[in-house]
Amino acid sequence: MNQRQLPTSTTFDLPGFTVERTLGLCWGLIVRSVGFTKGFTGGLRSLKAGEVPQYTEMVDHARQVSLERLLAHAQELGGNAVLGIRFDSSEVADGLAEVIAYGTAAVVRPV
Repeated sequence: MNQRQLPTSTTFDLPGFTVERTLGLCWGLIVRSVGFTKGFTGGLRSLKAGEVPQYTEMVDHARQVSLERLLAHAQELGGNAVLGIRFDSSEVADGLAEVIAYGTAAVVRPV
């Protein structure tokens, strides 16, 4: 089963599956820099009200990468599913943002 096929849930149950056991915390992490060009054009855009697409694109990509890394970590722990998935982000230094996806690695079987 590849990472994209792992059953995932933001809750701690998974319809259609029985949780046989949980394996503990798993996570995927990325630290991103906006970069000069996106930072400059995003900064200019932020002077107006509304969405700043440069930042939206960066954060969306960072969440995708952190989710892929979360699924890989769950598999390294022996899991075939991830329950209780959450995302968090924070600034770790000037111009650097951390995005983390975390959850509980689990072994599940279809009902």
